[in-house]
Amino acid sequence: MRENPLVLHVLGARPNFVKAAPVVRALAELGVRQGIVHTGQHYDALMSDVFFADLGLPEPVANLAVGSGTHAKQTAALLVGLEELCLEQEPDLVVVYGDVNSTLAAILVCAKLGIKTAHVEAGLRSFDRGMPEEVNRVVTDALADLLFATSPEALAYLAAEGVPASKVHLVGNPMIDSLFSALPSLDPAPVAARLGLPARYAVATLHRPANVDTAEAAKELVDAVLEVSRQLPIVVPVHPRGKARLAEAGLVDGETIKVVEPLGYVDFLSLVRGAALVVTDSGGVQEETTMLGVPCLTLRPNTERPITVTHGTNRLVTPALLPAAAEKALSDGAATPAGELPVLWDGKSGPRIATVIAAWLKGDNLAPASQAIRSE
Repeated sequence: MRENPLVLHVLGARPNFVKAAPVVRALAELGVRQGIVHTGQHYDALMSDVFFADLGLPEPVANLAVGSGTHAKQTAALLVGLEELCLEQEPDLVVVYGDVNSTLAAILVCAKLGIKTAHVEAGLRSFDRGMPEEVNRVVTDALADLLFATSPEALAYLAAEGVPASKVHLVGNPMIDSLFSALPSLDPAPVAARLGLPARYAVATLHRPANVDTAEAAKELVDAVLEVSRQLPIVVPVHPRGKARLAEAGLVDGETIKVVEPLGYVDFLSLVRGAALVVTDSGGVQEETTMLGVPCLTLRPNTERPITVTHGTNRLVTPALLPAAAEKALSDGAATPAGELPVLWDGKSGPRIATVIAAWLKGDNLAPASQAIRSE
């Protein structure tokens, strides 16, 4: 290892920024040389630039600006751009986050070039290979040299796939670190007022391919959301993915539906904090509502985050069941997590990850997952 090793963080979509911020900050405090690579997978300023500002992330050393496209076209562009960048930068470790195409491309490039890698949020599984994200997760975990797990069940999944325990570290969830840091700034009132929302409202986020990539699925989804809006107004920050399809299906501004552009991190979480209900197909939102105690209905048949169901406020529903589930959630009132919050979701995951990475860069021996660093 070089005397002053370089760590590169590859970030492609807004959840990556949220997970990376605590790790970047903690590594900086340890004096580790590092840089951020923004792949441009989320290219809209409201999907990326505002997140850098909200989360205090430093300017990226490169923006590959790959934009959107099919999975093949996007991943191909990422492979070419990341290979050129890695050959130029010569990083000692590349850290990838989550399960987006940027994560897959980076892990493949580094495997071919012999560059060591770390995966933050390793071991999450929906066991649905029909989800592109699930394929990305499995391949990334098979190739990564350091795997950082957010919850205990991930350890069992990784072990079943043959990942050596010496590579795996249970560190908790860095997305929760960012949430804890932002809590003092999360005020629903001014954001709701700016958007013209009443005191009681719901938030919906919809972007998964299974929900928005076909006219039939989008129509079923939108019809269910419109029915829920008859119970209370819903604000929908629309993701660029599926925007046109959802509009064609009838998701447009109305008396009870407020369709808005993507929101910044603080604004969005402020809305979620004040919501009576959240309807989503996002993974990260399931985790955030768990911590904020907001009822969450997830429009998916499965989740790679089952801990949000067993420990949190989340429930999986189909579009057909959404209106009845929403009515029940609203009548039940404010939700509370079931028992103790998930282990190590305590706002200290970034420092745990940074400690392991810094030790690894020095060549120090690392404890296996069963002896993971615990909160003080």
